Amino acid sequence: MSSSSPNLDANLAVALDALLAEQSVTRAAARLRTSPAAMSRTLARLRRVLQDPLLVRAGQAMVPTPRAEELRDEAAAVVRRLESLLTPSSGIDPAALRRTFTVQAADLVGAALAPGLLALARRQAPGVSLRVLAEEWEAGPALREGRIELEIGAIDHVDPETRVEELVTLRMAAGVRAGHPLAEGPLTAAGLAAAEHVVVSRRGRFAGPLDEALAERGLSRRVSAVLPGHLAAMALAAAGDVVCLVPTALPGEPPSPLTDAAHGLGLRLLEIPLQLPPVTIGMAWHPRHTADGAHHWLRGAVRRVLGPARE
Repeated sequence: MSSSSPNLDANLAVALDALLAEQSVTRAAARLRTSPAAMSRTLARLRRVLQDPLLVRAGQAMVPTPRAEELRDEAAAVVRRLESLLTPSSGIDPAALRRTFTVQAADLVGAALAPGLLALARRQAPGVSLRVLAEEWEAGPALREGRIELEIGAIDHVDPETRVEELVTLRMAAGVRAGHPLAEGPLTAAGLAAAEHVVVSRRGRFAGPLDEALAERGLSRRVSAVLPGHLAAMALAAAGDVVCLVPTALPGEPPSPLTDAAHGLGLRLLEIPLQLPPVTIGMAWHPRHTADGAHHWLRGAVRRVLGPARE
C-alpha cells in the first residue's frame, strides 16, 4: 500500500456531504456556490474514489445507493469537524481555564501584579495560577522558546518579532522613612544630593539617570548600597536614613499598584525637583500567543491590573 494518499481531499468530503444531503447535483452546486458542471465532475471523481455510483437516477430524481446511505451521517460529521477545525476561535470561557501562566518581571512589578491578577482570576478564572520568575533570562529567547509567556516591566531589549504593548508611564519619586530629615521640608536638588542613597540595579551599577540629572547641576550623590531589587531597597529605606527611588503615577493619573509596596512600608514619597526620564511599563509576548484565547485573557487581566484605567 502506498504511503501517500492521493485521494485524501477535504473538498471531496464537503462535496460528498452536500450531494448526499441534497440528492441533487444542481442543489449541491448551489449550496457550495459552484457550477452544476463542476459538481458533476466532482461526483464522477467521488464515484471513482469510493467505487460506488452513490446517486442514481430514478425518474426525475436521484436516489442514494446503500453505500451512500451508510456514508451520509459520517460525511456530515466529518464536515462539522472540519468547520470546527478551520473556524477562528470565538474566544474562551475564563471559568473553564485550567492553566498556569509563567511571566517574568522585576520583584516590584511582580508584587504589584500578583494581588490584583489573582483577585481577578478568583472572580473570572479560578482555575488559573501564576508563576512569576525573576529577570533571570534574556526575554527574547525565553519568549521564543516558551519558557515564559509574558515579560512585564520596562521593555527595552526585544527581538523584531516580539509583540510589545505599553501599559502605563510612571515617574520616579524619592522614597524616605517618615522621620527622615528630607521629609521635613520641600526637597531640593542639593538636599537630595547630600543624602545617602540606595540604588537598584541587577547588574550592580552605582549610577543612573538621577546621577546624570544631578551632574547637570554640578552635584553628585553618595550611594551606600546597590541592591538587585526594589523591595529590598524600599525595606532598607524604611529602616534607616537612605533614599530610594519609587515609581509613582504621573500627575492627574490614578494611583499605580507599583507604589503600594512603598506605602505599605510607610515610606514618604517626595517629588524630585529634577528632570528625570519617565519609566514606561509594558508587556511583551511572542506572536504565537497573540490569537490564543487563554493568553488573550491573561493580557487583558494584566492590562486591567497595571494599566491606568483600573477598576
